[in-house]
Amino acid sequence: MPLLPPTRAHPRFTDAMDEELKCPVCGNLYQEPIILPCSHNVCLACARTIVVQTPEGETPAAQSRASAASDYDYCQLSQALNGVSDKAKDAKEFLVQLKNLLQQIQENGVEFEACLVAQCDSLIDALTRQKAKLLTKVTKEREYKLKVVRDQITHCTMKLRQTTGMMEFCLEVIKENDPSGFLQISDALIRRVQSSQDQWVKGALEPKVYPEFDLTLTSDPLLQAIQQLDLVQAKAEPFRVPPAPLLQLEKCCTRNNSATLAWRIPVPCASAVEGYVLELDDGNGGQYRVSTPQAPEVYVGKETVCTVDGLHFNSSYNARVKAYSALGVGPYSKTVVLKTSDAPLRSLLALLLSPAVAWFAFDPNSAHRDIVLSNENQTATCNSYDDRVVLGTAAFSKGVHYWELTVDRYDNHPDPAFGVARINTMKDMMLGKDDKAWAMYVDNNRSWFMHNNSHTNRAEGGITKGSSVGILLDLNKHTLTFYINKEQHGPVAFENLEGVFMPAISLNRNVQVCCSSWRSVDRVLRNALVHSAHAASRYVPNKLFHLKHVAQTDETEILLADRTALLPYKRTQGTTGAWTPAVN
Repeated sequence: MPLLPPTRAHPRFTDAMDEELKCPVCGNLYQEPIILPCSHNVCLACARTIVVQTPEGETPAAQSRASAASDYDYCQLSQALNGVSDKAKDAKEFLVQLKNLLQQIQENGVEFEACLVAQCDSLIDALTRQKAKLLTKVTKEREYKLKVVRDQITHCTMKLRQTTGMMEFCLEVIKENDPSGFLQISDALIRRVQSSQDQWVKGALEPKVYPEFDLTLTSDPLLQAIQQLDLVQAKAEPFRVPPAPLLQLEKCCTRNNSATLAWRIPVPCASAVEGYVLELDDGNGGQYRVSTPQAPEVYVGKETVCTVDGLHFNSSYNARVKAYSALGVGPYSKTVVLKTSDAPLRSLLALLLSPAVAWFAFDPNSAHRDIVLSNENQTATCNSYDDRVVLGTAAFSKGVHYWELTVDRYDNHPDPAFGVARINTMKDMMLGKDDKAWAMYVDNNRSWFMHNNSHTNRAEGGITKGSSVGILLDLNKHTLTFYINKEQHGPVAFENLEGVFMPAISLNRNVQVCCSSWRSVDRVLRNALVHSAHAASRYVPNKLFHLKHVAQTDETEILLADRTALLPYKRTQGTTGAWTPAVN
């Protein structure tokens, strides 16, 4: 429910309240106020400074007794003043609460009026729409009646002309003075006249429709409902918005470029929490992406755990959450900082130096129900002969990204598809059939690129069991390129790619695909870094990359140079050995 701007109390009312809270002795706001026997209100410190005048002529003894009595009275008065002072402090806080209550009543009244007007307007709109439907129905009924009458007029006019013509012919025959000629045609004329008479059967000269409309508008129930429309007094509740949620830091985490946050409400709310609003900044310390129930930028809902995908790599995001109810929106929680993983090229280089498995897997949550995942979601196949789609667990919005998939099983020459997709792409058809996926589908002899069911760039060369398919997503250049067995396959497949993309494949039961480890991407990485050294230096500052392939010994060597040292690494035993520091 949208919040309204605060309103200000009337100036005269505010000034009058301020004057009532000032001490007549010091002129300031009351500090521990008390009530004197004369019913005046003063501060406790001001009461002690008031000089008490004694009558003249009293004896010292009398003055002494009076002093003792006054000390006793002062003691009793002091105790009473302490109690009154506490009550006065409570009264002061209560007055402040009442002032706030005035403002809240004003705000909630304006908000409720706007809500009531909106509800009534929606009823009027619904009645207007129903009115249009009823008018359309009446129009159709009127057109039907008019058509029936017009058709009947046309038919009757035609029959009348035929009858009139026949009558005129018969009269002319009767006028003739040729008895023999009349005898020759008399039988035919008699049959024709009888046939014409039979056409005017009973009902032929009666209208088929009537001018009255046999339709009745049943408006009585609606009128009764409108008359019974009233405001129901709800159970009074304290005017309290939900408190600030507590972030559960032990459950908050990041993986690749996704962040998961969890929170809870610390104490039970007097007003039931209707939902939560999660907000993130842009990852560079900029403005928060503000969310509302009407326009959720990050997340708005009832869940207390949320995973946000498609964030930038190597970025620090500030996140906060607040709760809302029918009484308003509560304060924000404390801010938590979440750091996403390093950029893919930097991670890839680290994996080359220490071989490891691929850094994303297939996502069982977004996969079609016919997809079967195994090997810790690294291997995918299908139960159906139809193509089904499964996405990866990573999402990319900037940078350069490369991954490989290995064909573990390939029977009967199917045509699986490899590429990228939005998270909401269709899962029950081949990848690339809709406008939310960009793919290459390939059989054992050739391949095509496909997006939005448009097939382009047929290329010779296919896949078999053991083939590897590589996907290079360059979001700096906004392009997508495919590789088969480490060699680029066809031209650049797609350009002008913008937004968030996830790895995706489609396959049927004749294919099994596995996420490859980074051990097998040396050549593609080498080409990407040699031809895009500036992209690599963006992810590893102050480093210069140089890769070369030593054909004679089948070794691949990586040299990392900075300002102080040259650190060569090499892999022996072809492309399967471990990376070790080079020996000079």
